[in-house]
Formats: sequence, structure tokens, C-alpha cells
Amino acid sequence: MQENTPTRPDLTAAAPEELARYMAEMLWKKQGIDIEVYRTAERTVIADLFVVCTGRSSTHVKALSDDIVYEMSLSGINAARVEGHDGAAWILVDFGSVLVHIFDRESREYYRLERLLGEENKLDVTFSEP
Repeated sequence: MQENTPTRPDLTAAAPEELARYMAEMLWKKQGIDIEVYRTAERTVIADLFVVCTGRSSTHVKALSDDIVYEMSLSGINAARVEGHDGAAWILVDFGSVLVHIFDRESREYYRLERLLGEENKLDVTFSEP
């Protein structure tokens, strides 16, 4: 008996921008809110890109982080670390060249990470229909 699980692309050789776009799309499909991708290579040495997303509640924030770690592992990309899972106000998932920031609404408004990253570094990201 075969399972009806969708196939995942092998992303092990993907460029950082391709990874970030794939992650943003995945978060959108999981009902993440206000998803944005920023180039950060010229601003910091810790990552080439940031994916920023908001969850509807602490439970949703945790679910988004759990889902992205799991789904990316199926594509051959493992998270180096996950920070903030216990509090679930701001969870950081480190994929090396791409850092994923998942906030609850209050934390995103408070930290305003986008202000630090700059509008000029924002990538144009569009999402496909489900």
C-alpha cells in the first residue's frame, strides 16, 4: 500500500534565496501572516536572508516553527538550532544561510525587525494559490 504523501524537492543544493522563498511559501500555506523575506548578507554575517512571519497565537507560532523544521528536513535541510520555542513569542529557526523569525503579533510590533532590516533589502515574494 502506497501513502499519498506529497513529494518534497531536494533542496540540499539550493541557493539561499531559493530556500528562503520556499520557506516563505511553506509558512504562507500554514496560514502564517505578513510573511516577508529580507537580504541581510551586507548587514550581518550570521545569515544571507531573514524570513519574517507572524502567527495568530502562541500555539500557532509553535506549530509554524515545528512545521518548518519538519518540512525542511524532508527536503534535506536540517535546522542548526531553534531558539524561543518555550515562550513562543519569538521563535528563531536557524538554517545557516537563512534565519526564520516567527513572532506573535505583540512581539513583532514591539521589536519591529523590519525597521532594522530596511525596505530596500526586502525581496518581492508572491505566493501561489493553494
